[in-house]
Amino acid sequence: MADIVVRDADPKDAETMLGFIRELAIFEREPDAVSATAADLRRFGWGAEKVFDALIAELDGRPVGFALYFRNFSTWQGRPGFYLEDLYVTEAARGHGVGARLVARIARHCVESGGRRLDLSVLDWNPARDFYDRIGFRDMADWRPYRLTGAGLLAVAAGDV
Repeated sequence: MADIVVRDADPKDAETMLGFIRELAIFEREPDAVSATAADLRRFGWGAEKVFDALIAELDGRPVGFALYFRNFSTWQGRPGFYLEDLYVTEAARGHGVGARLVARIARHCVESGGRRLDLSVLDWNPARDFYDRIGFRDMADWRPYRLTGAGLLAVAAGDV
């Protein structure tokens, strides 16, 4: 049986995480979309401007995946929760329970900090949807994700609405 360890990521893991982020971008058919740097990850994961938490999963002593998540808040429940931004397990390590261990660790952190929900988004063609369904996530088909970026974000920030 494989030895799986899930641990808090630290600044020394920034390069490894960036490699996983790039692999995830390739998988999601956006190979040129990553502009993040290891310095960005260190700044916002462990610096004075910390905004996320991250985990590293190791299989038999080798990093094989990561999860990056951050706090959100439910006004209806009056409680915090977490948003799982990225969950990635290398192809060779899939099927060993690594992803489930990463999600369980985040769920435990959520519950222990008074949270009531764990949210994520997944592409409609991603086979990981079966995994998320199996462990209890529910597709919120009536909710549509929206995002404001780039020129649109700059225009709204400037009051051009």
